[in-house]
Amino acid sequence: MTATRTTARNGYGLVGGLVLAAVAGALIGTSLTGETPVPGVAEPGVVVRFGLPLVRVLLDVSALGTVGLSLLPMLLGFDRPTQTEPVLRLARRAAVITSAGWVVGALLSLVFQTADLHPDQGPTIGSIVDYVRTIGAGQALVISAVVALIYLGFAVLAVRHGESVPAELRVVLSVFGLLPIPVTGHASNFGLAWGGHGLTMVSMELHVMAAAGWTGGLAALGVLVASNRTLLATALPKFSKLATLCIAVVGVTGLVNAFLTLYETPGVDPVGGLFTTHYGWIVLGKLACFAVLAALGANIRFRLLPLIVQHQRVSALVSWISLEVAVMGLAYGLAVVLTRAPVA
Repeated sequence: MTATRTTARNGYGLVGGLVLAAVAGALIGTSLTGETPVPGVAEPGVVVRFGLPLVRVLLDVSALGTVGLSLLPMLLGFDRPTQTEPVLRLARRAAVITSAGWVVGALLSLVFQTADLHPDQGPTIGSIVDYVRTIGAGQALVISAVVALIYLGFAVLAVRHGESVPAELRVVLSVFGLLPIPVTGHASNFGLAWGGHGLTMVSMELHVMAAAGWTGGLAALGVLVASNRTLLATALPKFSKLATLCIAVVGVTGLVNAFLTLYETPGVDPVGGLFTTHYGWIVLGKLACFAVLAALGANIRFRLLPLIVQHQRVSALVSWISLEVAVMGLAYGLAVVLTRAPVA
């Protein structure tokens, strides 16, 4: 009972910090990118302007949570079912919730993006269908929602039948559902929405997958495994290797994405644009978050991990993980706005 209460307490604090930080990042970014109204041109209302990034936060947080929970069986291993099954049982139930949130977030994003495109009229079934039919971002959201719905079906089966529903299948589905998400942002502006031709789309896909694996995996460990020293000693070293790769991919692809976006924008200097455009300001905010995350990750990797491997209790570990996940949430919130921020 004590372990259950500890897990619940860790979960509420960590997930709450992630969501609140992501919402704060989205609201801050949205406030920074306010555009001057153009006479005669209808502007989205306050509900759409601030509601769209919030539902995108729901989509992104649910997706990264689903990815992290899917990775957890791989991090814990399959050779000690007696020890791992209580944790995995909770993870499978949580995955039902996160994948359902993913479906809802994608569908709400579709509604809000339709309203954003037609600010002079409310979204209707017909306008939403037309948006999906004609706009690549709409098609991408539908595909992501469908994949998340398929995952939800397998997640329910996993709750009933345990790990006989392969963890590898759930990982593949969750990652596959991430692939359409970059199309809903600046990538679609370059005519790269479906062909995948060019460095921009490849870089954005890698960025989204690496960020979800890094953030989702750490959040899953912090919520479900941090209070169990034996399992943590097995899972954290594996995650540390994955996180190191993800950090490198996120850093490199983030810089590539920002440079190419600024470079592809007529009249904007790729370097100067960082300091003179709304897009550049948010990029600088994300770079600041990345620097903090690198320092926090290094602290866990080099100072705390050796103690954890020796099964020593590290009382501050959950606090460090919670702080790192909160900064990740802030970066995610900024990223939500970044995908739609005006570059020029």
